Amino acid sequence: MTHPAPDLLKRTTAALAPDPHANPLIPRIADGTATRSTLASLALEQTWVIPADRRAFEFLAARGEATDPEAAAFFTALAESEALAGERLTAFARACGVDEAGETSYKPLAGCQAYPAYVAWLALNASPADVVLALTANFSAWGGYCATIATALRERYGFTDEACAFFDFFAQPSPEPDRLATAAVQAALDAGHLDEERALTYGRLLQNYEAMFWNTLSRVP
Repeated sequence: MTHPAPDLLKRTTAALAPDPHANPLIPRIADGTATRSTLASLALEQTWVIPADRRAFEFLAARGEATDPEAAAFFTALAESEALAGERLTAFARACGVDEAGETSYKPLAGCQAYPAYVAWLALNASPADVVLALTANFSAWGGYCATIATALRERYGFTDEACAFFDFFAQPSPEPDRLATAAVQAALDAGHLDEERALTYGRLLQNYEAMFWNTLSRVP
């Protein structure tokens, strides 16, 4: 039996790789010209994104338990990762000058929250296996952004390791999610219920919403 899942994941990730110029904020963070208020907004937007994505992944895991157990295992692991990331987010927010009262009173930006809103749409409407393929491609770009931010926060802004831990978490290689994604995609291919074109459409929309997130933040003074 052939095992085309790794090749499919690689092709999809390459097809959905973002335009290098699609993210105007990452270069500014990298060279230290992004303002502290912009970094604070990044932290505050993530306080909304992380719990929303965690709940969406939990819902996808529950949907997949009966028909897509491999996909369910992938989303369970993602939900657990989001919970761990959320524990690291507070230190970044505090380093940006955001206190608990600031978090409570913050009004999130629609352009930043479009991404988790679409993830929630996928959780309700899409096949879990298709979402595995779409998300895995999107996470590749996110991990690269986080690696750049983690380095810049230390070198340009003087942040501590604790304050950078949120981005370190996503920047690190993740063999277990990759393994679970491959297993989920392979199982769906074997069962004949993976819609590659639909998954690619989902992935393109995720990348567009990701770009919207960064473009919205780039306009914060």
